[in-house]
Amino acid sequence: MTDTPPPDDMLRRIFAMQSDLNDYVFSKNQLKDMAGKPLTMEAIFSAVEQGALKVNDLPNTWLSNYSRALREEVQELDEELLWKWWSKDEIDLQNIRVELIDILHFLVSALICAGLTPEKVYDIYRQKHAVNLTRQDQGYSRETKTEDDNRGIG
Repeated sequence: MTDTPPPDDMLRRIFAMQSDLNDYVFSKNQLKDMAGKPLTMEAIFSAVEQGALKVNDLPNTWLSNYSRALREEVQELDEELLWKWWSKDEIDLQNIRVELIDILHFLVSALICAGLTPEKVYDIYRQKHAVNLTRQDQGYSRETKTEDDNRGIG
């Protein structure tokens, strides 16, 4: 028996695993929500649904935390990459892959904190993908760039 979910369920499973991991980390570190209850990803997600979007509310606080973590992980990835084109060194692909998965961990956490589900991520990705293709077909450049085509995404 394999542990691999069907392809259409993989993103949903990644979201669930990440939420469980975050809840474990929150519990292990005794983090609390705004009401003093144990912090959970569900509490952050619910805060988004309730419109708690101010600077000190859970979504902003945790989006900020995960944004910082993402930047740090990208920096770690950059440190693994070689830039000296004359070098005879080789990249450590195994560690690069691990760094990329660390980035995915924090990205999925941020997606959840922004109130996104796997289905919504797919839907928004599909819409943004279409915008990007149209931009390429229309000769996208700084002179032609506007955010008008992104405003309908959601």
